[in-house]
Amino acid sequence: MENIDLNLLKEIADIEDTPKGAYNIRKNGKGIERKSNENIEIITKTDVSGIDIRVKDNVKFDYIHNTVIVTESGLKDVVYNDFYIGKNSNVYIVAGCGIHNEHKDNSEHNGIHRFFLEEGSRVKYVEKHYGEGNGEGKRILNPVTEVYLKNGATLEMESVQIKGVDSTERLTIAKLESNTN
Repeated sequence: MENIDLNLLKEIADIEDTPKGAYNIRKNGKGIERKSNENIEIITKTDVSGIDIRVKDNVKFDYIHNTVIVTESGLKDVVYNDFYIGKNSNVYIVAGCGIHNEHKDNSEHNGIHRFFLEEGSRVKYVEKHYGEGNGEGKRILNPVTEVYLKNGATLEMESVQIKGVDSTERLTIAKLESNTN
């Protein structure tokens, strides 16, 4: 990876070395690094651009890093990521998108993230957006989050736009069963 890539990863996910837990790094519309582990499987979708992240039942205190970096001017990236969290699991997900644009064309990333939490599962989800570069092209991020929580599940979301993003439209949809947070 180049220095620009490493700086973006540090800003959006505090990644300075190999991430803890399972991870997926996407650059300019393509996956460039990925690691699953014994508790978490990351699988490339076959019908659309994106991944499925599957966490087994009863996983405690594991990590998932799911990051996107865009350094190509004029790119309009769309990705569909689905998180399936097993019954009674407790995971920490760090996600983020960083755009570096030095040119005149806009760079855009649209991330559609769906969360399916089984009974009693817990997720802390931290998402950071960051833009940089001296070009005239805009840095555009449009996240869509869909949440489906089964009985007793909890999803805590923290979304931060650090700086340098020119335009964002966020849409969040939730379907919650009883006793969810």
